[in-house]
Amino acid sequence: MTAVSTPEGPQAVGWAPTRALGRAVLLAGLLLIAGVLLGRVDLVVLAAPFALGTAYALRRRPTAGPQLWITAADGHLVEGGEFTGTVSVGNPDTVGYDVAVVRTRVSPWLLVERAGVGGARVDLSRSGVDRPFVTVVDTGTAVDLELAGKARRWGRHPIGPAGARVAAAGGMLVSRAAITEPVRFRVYPRTEPFEAVEAMPRAAGLVGAHHSRRPGEGGELAGVRVFGPGDRLRRVDWRVSLRARQLHVAATLSDRDAEVVVLLDVLAEAGRSGGVGGAASVLDTTVRAAAAIGEHYLHRGDRVALLEYGPAARRLRPATGRRQYLTLLEWLLDVRAEASPHEPYDQVFGPQILSSDALVVVLTPLLDERSAQMLARMARSGRFVVAVDTLPDDLPPPGRHGWSEVAFRLWRLDRDTMIGQLREHGVPVVRWAGAGSLDQVLRDVARLATAPRVGGR
Repeated sequence: MTAVSTPEGPQAVGWAPTRALGRAVLLAGLLLIAGVLLGRVDLVVLAAPFALGTAYALRRRPTAGPQLWITAADGHLVEGGEFTGTVSVGNPDTVGYDVAVVRTRVSPWLLVERAGVGGARVDLSRSGVDRPFVTVVDTGTAVDLELAGKARRWGRHPIGPAGARVAAAGGMLVSRAAITEPVRFRVYPRTEPFEAVEAMPRAAGLVGAHHSRRPGEGGELAGVRVFGPGDRLRRVDWRVSLRARQLHVAATLSDRDAEVVVLLDVLAEAGRSGGVGGAASVLDTTVRAAAAIGEHYLHRGDRVALLEYGPAARRLRPATGRRQYLTLLEWLLDVRAEASPHEPYDQVFGPQILSSDALVVVLTPLLDERSAQMLARMARSGRFVVAVDTLPDDLPPPGRHGWSEVAFRLWRLDRDTMIGQLREHGVPVVRWAGAGSLDQVLRDVARLATAPRVGGR
């Protein structure tokens, strides 16, 4: 599939005389007038080539302006992958265009390395793409300006708007600029390696790969018990039955799926993004980690949901399968950091949205006190919460003048204290580090879920 911008119609662009036409008409007119007034035939003869050349060039005037459109491959483009786009200028007229000048804007996160018209290619890795391209467009044809390069960061990145101006009639007429709307590339986040081998804290679905605490038809042995009504004969443990002189059956735990809720804290952004292979900002780490966690659990057959902790309060409903994974990637493309003076807790975390059996993985930089308060409230409500710290390790101080470095160190100490308080409230906080990032905390959460409850809980 390809994404194509709507081409401008032939009547959308008019024509205007160039300075060359004005100079030719002015010079021919002055020579003719001077020849008539002074009675000099040589001046009339000298004006004849200018007049005849202008008339010959204007004998076939174009009536339709150029068409312009952008085409982009709409494939599964991931950070660091190669993209290709085409800016096409067409000539619907019966008169050829002597020259066409094409120029387009490109997102800074799309690194154009090669560009060219037809078979000619120009290396733009050093010179950049912000330059015009000149070509000739014959009657009833179209010429493609091909752009190729590397996508450096996730998101929706545009090629365009593009503009084109053409000259005809020997350079005597020029079209007004034809401009077309941009086409956006969908660049999906690169999935960082992630693997969690620990069991889920509580699996409460109907089918799945996790061993729940409920007895049922499964593959995990839970013990041996006395035969009862409804037990199947294939479950009879004959060794124990002969020894006890009474029928006993092997009890198993049912296999269940689990619900994983990935919560993205988008109240603040920090750090500077360097794209793929460069430094990662808070939003980069958040989106890439969410994609990795979602991919891991969806491949295991679990249900995954996404939530935004921010003013927009966007939500992706829990589901399973490859379709949910593709929807998850599409949902992540629109993640934006937005500050808000209001508390988004009540509208996002109602009891009808977050299941009490779900594992909630919160991706947060812990830059806002409201984020820490939200984590503490969720832990007190009995939900299984894991906080993943997405703040970069090498975050520089905001400035190096006066007391800025001292203030930055004090802020770091205050943040470490807040993380310690969260751990005291039962919220494990771990830094994102790719594969195995959550194994230790999931082990602790699973142990807490299977521990006996105090006070009837």
